[in-house]
Amino acid sequence: MKLQETADHITNWLKSYAENAGVKGFVVGVSGGIDSALTSTLCARTGLEVLTLEMPIHQHPDQASRGQEHQAWLAANFPNTHHLQVDLTPVYDQFVASMQPGGADHELSLANSRARLRMSTLYYHGQANGLLVAGTGNKVEDFGVGFYTKYGDGGVDLSPIADLVKTEVFALARHLGVVSSILDAKPTDGLWGDDRTDEDQLGATYPELEWAMTEHEAGKSVSDFSGREAEVMQIYLRFNTANKHKMMPIPVCEIPVALK
Repeated sequence: MKLQETADHITNWLKSYAENAGVKGFVVGVSGGIDSALTSTLCARTGLEVLTLEMPIHQHPDQASRGQEHQAWLAANFPNTHHLQVDLTPVYDQFVASMQPGGADHELSLANSRARLRMSTLYYHGQANGLLVAGTGNKVEDFGVGFYTKYGDGGVDLSPIADLVKTEVFALARHLGVVSSILDAKPTDGLWGDDRTDEDQLGATYPELEWAMTEHEAGKSVSDFSGREAEVMQIYLRFNTANKHKMMPIPVCEIPVALK
């Protein structure tokens, strides 16, 4: 990948989109992870207004400190950026207290609710300030395994890095000078309040999933491989199938002309 040319291409695309939409800039949720760090950096490079929001919900201290370090780096390098912390922990706790616990997926449902509370917060600040919500999903998450929350971090106005796989995200972030603490951290979705990583949840690394995505797009299946490769392909296909509803357009029941 041509790093500088790619960075310039995305930056120009962001700026053009915002100008055509008649908005002042972007709002980005900063988690302390690589995807949000790269997205907010690319937005900042446009010279337009950029608001980054840190939105802790019982957050692991390491994630919070990385997010704050990134915000400080942005402030030092891009005068068009400004930054807020919105502590959503009390809101989340009240939400949990209002729910009726039950069901096998109760804990997962609560984890996804964190992402949806953050999405609502981003859209509040976006609409209040004339800013677009910039998504932070990468290609493997958004179009491979569907590793995001529907109407949570999947609820955005535009997706600047969704055509980059995770290894490309790391390479571009390193090229643009993102702080080393984020570059060195293991990817995590930050929805559980502990230190579990994406690999812990997915059962495979991002390079492995990138390989499986490429092989699947080439028409390969589990039976074409053995050992760890077969295992990874099985993991990829399981998530790809289960999360297809996130990655496809919402189905519409079309009414036959004869019934109208």
